[in-house]
Amino acid sequence: MAPNLAISLAFLISLSLALQFGADAAGIAIYWGQNGNEGTLEETCAAGNYEFVNLAFLPTFGNGQTPMINLAGHCKLLLTYGTISWGGSSTSRPLGDTVLDGIDFDIEGGTNLHWDDLARYLSAYSKQGKKVYLTAAPQCPFPDAWVGDALKAGLFDNVWVQFYNNPPCQCSSGDLSNLENAWKQWISDIPATKIFLGLPAAPAAAGSGFIPVADLTSKVLPAIKGSPKYGGVMLWSKYYDDQTNYI
Repeated sequence: MAPNLAISLAFLISLSLALQFGADAAGIAIYWGQNGNEGTLEETCAAGNYEFVNLAFLPTFGNGQTPMINLAGHCKLLLTYGTISWGGSSTSRPLGDTVLDGIDFDIEGGTNLHWDDLARYLSAYSKQGKKVYLTAAPQCPFPDAWVGDALKAGLFDNVWVQFYNNPPCQCSSGDLSNLENAWKQWISDIPATKIFLGLPAAPAAAGSGFIPVADLTSKVLPAIKGSPKYGGVMLWSKYYDDQTNYI
């Protein structure tokens, strides 16, 4: 998503919306944190537009490094292990009273090794009483080059596939065939609870793959939402959604 943050995790907040999505209804996931002009996290959560908010990104972690959240125009945060948990009682909580529900894997470079091990490690925290949700944002070419093997482990709840910046598997000039074929493979071969259609919220949000709202609602969604694995739409990002009101 953000080309200068190739190996990144994001923190997931799941919200109960006033919109009252039914048990089988689709939701909207959004990425927040990479533009200081997109409003605050509190405003984003309170807007009632999104079921999932991903805090982007955590590009520095592992190998004994002090974890660092890079919130671009918002701020940068150094973290002490244990302070970013879902609820935690530490006095050092960089996000205040925000309760995190899980971890999102947005891996777009580096290595394709050990992401399944990290997923198992994080998933094990669910045994402590509150479920840790695991999500991922792979590229639409199947299998994903970086987290493809990890996704096969069956540990991910939601997978928001990036159907943009990848012409072989995205909608191009109104032609849905590449997107539909890729979508069918993702819903058939990945043992996730729900698969989301990942899209840019504005033409400027990605190099290619933007779908006008009229085409999305009249052509794309009718072609894919019949699957019981269809979870909704993921948008990159809150800033661009503010510009276009794509939501």
